[in-house]
Amino acid sequence: MSDDAMRGGAMRKDMARDGMTPEDAMRDELATLYRLIAHLRMTDIIDTHISSRVPGTAGHFLINAYGKLFHEIGPDDLVKIDIDGEIVDPARDGGKRVNKAGFVIHSAVHRARHDVVCVIHTHTADGIAVSAQEAGLLPISQHALKFHGRLSYHDYEGIALDLDERERLVADLGRNDAMILRNHGLLAAGRSIAAAFTNIYFLERACSAQIKAQAGGAALRIPSPAVCEKTAAQFDPEASDWHSQLFWESARRLVR
Repeated sequence: MSDDAMRGGAMRKDMARDGMTPEDAMRDELATLYRLIAHLRMTDIIDTHISSRVPGTAGHFLINAYGKLFHEIGPDDLVKIDIDGEIVDPARDGGKRVNKAGFVIHSAVHRARHDVVCVIHTHTADGIAVSAQEAGLLPISQHALKFHGRLSYHDYEGIALDLDERERLVADLGRNDAMILRNHGLLAAGRSIAAAFTNIYFLERACSAQIKAQAGGAALRIPSPAVCEKTAAQFDPEASDWHSQLFWESARRLVR
């Protein structure tokens, strides 16, 4: 049996035991992710977002109720919206506010990448600092080498309110699961919440390590191209799903 099948079976057993629907389970996972991102100090008060697909739906997504701090978010503080950012269930979510402009970046990825379950966007100081550097992310740490040859860049076009920008953004992202938004911040995606969290964590750590290394003022040591390629291959998502899941299950205990 494949690892995916085993995890799927385990999730179904957990839901059956707890009486949770697939949407309930996703709400629980996403709310935990919001609180974990707060715990790791990756927030920008209320001005970034994390979204996830609602299982079993063609185009419904969960996102935070705008105005809630990330550490406050529970399953009922998530709003179900469609691909245009409109509230799907007014009876349940009618009193909540959604930042539709904040969903522009997320909707672009979700429209183009049906393999993506979760999208995380951050504005950390180190992420923004690297996004402002012409060379972008340097291959100077093991964390950075996870993204060697698999990291996209998107030039800054102003606050992401222009719907036309979505086409350029997804063209720049391509099939990668991580992107640096120039002069703006970071974006990570994944075919599960576990994968998306692992991607943003490693990308944020890579940026932080780079800024600290540059602050030391010494010449930077860069591994050979062969070692860079070898290390990136060792992080191949197809071979490391088990690590993402274990990484997520361990990290979530920080906020449970």
